[in-house]
Amino acid sequence: MATQIDRILAEHSAGSIPEEPQTASSVAPSLTYSDSADEQEIEEPHQIEPRRRRASTRLIAKSPDDVQRITGESTTQLIRRCCGGGCCLNNTKAKELGIDYERVEFPDNDAYRSLFLKIDAIPTTLSNVCDLPEQTAFLQPVRRPSNLPSPTEPSLSTPSKDDVAKSLESLSLEDLDTKIQPPTFVQPHPPHHVFAARVHNTRELTGMGAEKRTFHFDLDVTNYPEGENVDFKVGGAIGVSAPNEESMVDEIFGLLLVPRFLRDKPVLLRTTKGRWPTVWGDDMARELVTTRRDLLTWCSDIQSYPPTKQLLRVLAEHATDESERKILQFLCAAEGQGVFCDFRTGPHVTLVQLLHAFPSSKPPLDLLFSVLQPLMPRFYSLSNDPHESFETRDGKQHRLIEIAVTVHETSDWRSGSRAGIGSGFFQRQALKFIEAKEKGEEHPEFYIPMFKGLMANPLAKEFVSDGPMLLIGAGVGIAPFRGFVQRRLKTANCANKVWVLQGIRDSLVDELYSGEWGVHEDEVKRVVQSRKGEGRYVQEEVKHQSDLVWYIINSVDGRVFVCGSTRGMGEGVEAALIEVAMEKGNLEREEAKQFWELKKEAGQYIAETW
Repeated sequence: MATQIDRILAEHSAGSIPEEPQTASSVAPSLTYSDSADEQEIEEPHQIEPRRRRASTRLIAKSPDDVQRITGESTTQLIRRCCGGGCCLNNTKAKELGIDYERVEFPDNDAYRSLFLKIDAIPTTLSNVCDLPEQTAFLQPVRRPSNLPSPTEPSLSTPSKDDVAKSLESLSLEDLDTKIQPPTFVQPHPPHHVFAARVHNTRELTGMGAEKRTFHFDLDVTNYPEGENVDFKVGGAIGVSAPNEESMVDEIFGLLLVPRFLRDKPVLLRTTKGRWPTVWGDDMARELVTTRRDLLTWCSDIQSYPPTKQLLRVLAEHATDESERKILQFLCAAEGQGVFCDFRTGPHVTLVQLLHAFPSSKPPLDLLFSVLQPLMPRFYSLSNDPHESFETRDGKQHRLIEIAVTVHETSDWRSGSRAGIGSGFFQRQALKFIEAKEKGEEHPEFYIPMFKGLMANPLAKEFVSDGPMLLIGAGVGIAPFRGFVQRRLKTANCANKVWVLQGIRDSLVDELYSGEWGVHEDEVKRVVQSRKGEGRYVQEEVKHQSDLVWYIINSVDGRVFVCGSTRGMGEGVEAALIEVAMEKGNLEREEAKQFWELKKEAGQYIAETW
């Protein structure tokens, strides 16, 4: 692999690999942008004979007269009443195809109107309506095992005390506080089990007026269970089994008319196949005792995914209102495919919103469990060096790990916006913790259900103790690099061999961990603002620092790390790196792409984006 890189560079960049700046070893290459950039010559484009285009569509209307001829209305009349979905032409199509349409009464509630369904009339006969999905989850009362004698009836063969105890134990709930962590059958990543880590401290990293709020958490993992043969790593990540919001869970129970006395009562869950209610367990049938609340809180996602036809079909099957049933069946039929696609690609619709929109539909809870998506864990990178983070409290040394969480919001039909399941949970825990501290509580008890998870992610796997590093990140993607710098700056000969390019919107409100990187922060870190002040993106700064990039990537054990959102930052940084290789290595674009691909295979270019 190194031979391939050398061959590419030798052919196109003789003498172009920069040498380390001729300064003292403790001085870093400058991160200051210089305006004296070489202007690139623009070559005249080659004269290519134009080629006739092959039309994929056929133009049938070129003027208002054409519109009048086709629709029977003027353009003004059409614009005033047309929603753009083509439903206004149903009558014409019906006559041509012999299809009868009927108008239905739409539900008169805000939830239905928020769905923005473009339905005018519905065919009286629907085709290819999706089948009612197979029910794979069943909730049954917990009954006494049949092999145990009744207290009032004698038995010819009395089971042993051990058999009785074992049978009764299998029918009882485990001794676990499921308000702070999921049941043990929710094993997210074998052999890891979820651990309720106590919040040692939390604070908001962003200031008033920030576009997105970011919170920092110190989690106490002193008592994390032993025996998993893996430790927390610099640049690693933890998994978090975030629950659905309690108020939303209770609202669903209310909309489905589940009595309060049943919500927390033990129930026997029987599944016929699949991994649910585990996350990554084996595909198999299961029987276990749990509660309806635990299943809806920890096992099924009620807001992150767009509705499926299977879910809509279940709602249609149990809708008692004829109009609601017709609308739901239309969305599951071939005739409603266009409306369904628009509906599915719009803002994510929660289960609560659907149940409010079609209030006559109250399907059994276990049937809903069969069609809802499983609630998956979220992963968050460590923002500190976990091997060196300890604090003494109550005469005992506590081990801490640190993470940063940005709250992601999406539109909501009632409140205007709502947070995601994971980030919303973290925000609620942070705000409650801060409020408790302000009220005078010295050690508030709030927990984060987490597990060690996939610690060998690319950032942690490729981190090494020596060699120059360039860390490029934006937003909360900068958090894991704080642990990199903390570890590097502890070694004197490594100081100034790590550099950070941090992209933010506004340094006054969005700069994460300012002043918390170590004693050499001013020498190793450059902040690039994209909204105010300098008005540049971090990918632009990558091109401005081309000498530094080229020096690092061609050094022994040199590494370039990128972390952040794929859209915008991740794609932009990759494009900037390609341009750096083209400029400094005299490479063609395809060769520059191959150069970085080879560096990625060699573990020198590591991108962790989402």
